[in-house]
Amino acid sequence: MKKLHLVVLSDFGYVNGGNAAVALASARGLARRGHAVTLLSAVGATTPSDDPDGVRLVSTDQQEILTDSNRMRAILQGTWNVTAARMLRALLRDLDPACTVVHLHSWTQALSSSVVRAALAVGVRVVYTMHDYFSLCPNGTFFNHQQNEICRLRPMSLSCIASHCDKRSYSHKLWRILRQAVQAHRGGIPNRILDFIAVSPFSHAILAPGLPAGARVYHVPSPIEVSRDVPARVAANRAFVMVGKITQGKGAIVFAKAARALGCDALFVGDGPCAQEVVQVYPRARVTGWVSREKVTEYLKTARVLVFPSLWYETEGLSVIEAAALGVPAIVSGTSAARMSIADGVTGLCFAGADEADLIRAMRTLSADDALVGAMGQAAHQRYWENPRTLDRHVSELEAVYEQALRGRI
Repeated sequence: MKKLHLVVLSDFGYVNGGNAAVALASARGLARRGHAVTLLSAVGATTPSDDPDGVRLVSTDQQEILTDSNRMRAILQGTWNVTAARMLRALLRDLDPACTVVHLHSWTQALSSSVVRAALAVGVRVVYTMHDYFSLCPNGTFFNHQQNEICRLRPMSLSCIASHCDKRSYSHKLWRILRQAVQAHRGGIPNRILDFIAVSPFSHAILAPGLPAGARVYHVPSPIEVSRDVPARVAANRAFVMVGKITQGKGAIVFAKAARALGCDALFVGDGPCAQEVVQVYPRARVTGWVSREKVTEYLKTARVLVFPSLWYETEGLSVIEAAALGVPAIVSGTSAARMSIADGVTGLCFAGADEADLIRAMRTLSADDALVGAMGQAAHQRYWENPRTLDRHVSELEAVYEQALRGRI
């Protein structure tokens, strides 16, 4: 295809979770194909000379709104980031809309929806990868953090607005409502976007009712950056491993309690607001903090089982798929999208979401049976490599999406 100008939008210019990992990996893969790629972030981008693949890294040099001690600044930035919009307009000013695409990955933690308005205002096509549910749900998860259960209220309905579902306070929920209203009516998310990427059929089914009429939705699975090797020797390993942000909603505390009940080795690869609580619940637990992609792979190779205990829907569960590529079986929450990534009883086990006793049951089963865990690891490895999610495949699928989006440009 013809070479394009691509501007990738991500709150973070470094890997701190699945969204940023996909944004950065795809940007580099696209640059290697010869496209002119700029990654615009608000937090943590390195300098252009630090990227070996030719991606131009640009940052507004702002803070994540959650950690900014100046709360008024955080509120204003999170609602409408004037600086980010201005910078994006400058990046797009001299580019031809006929061969330019803005690819949105995340905006709620630093960039705000102002960047979408800025792109649309100059006639540039926006493609949005729906890594989460923020396009419809004010807290992005369809989860009531006060009740610790999945929320089935219609987003932005009176019952939704009245519901105290926020993990912090009802006043914070009201700010989310304000942001959502601004995002919808001024930012244009999702109603002025025409091209969407769903990362799984599970998340697409949840999001589809809220997308605009005429929306084009493409299914592009996220890439897994793992080299093929022999399956990990999981039967000889002892650790149950969780990868990602350590939060209540991700099920970190449920996992810590289950590990404590069994007295097993528990490794948390990542960081987050519940990291200290995890160690308080189970002092034997080990928390690594954020590590490189290569280090994540190393840790997974030492795992007996990956545990994906999320209490909320999720959109995919990349760590489950990455573990399978290495030959590591998974125990996953049956209420999450990750259940679609295993064959229950063949490549892993499902447990009832948020049910500590059922998680203990599943962990005990795979802790006690070396033959079973080994067979599951072999099956997971074989199934993954029958149709691997390589970055090269992912980039080719993105190019096809961009071509379709530009063809339908209005």
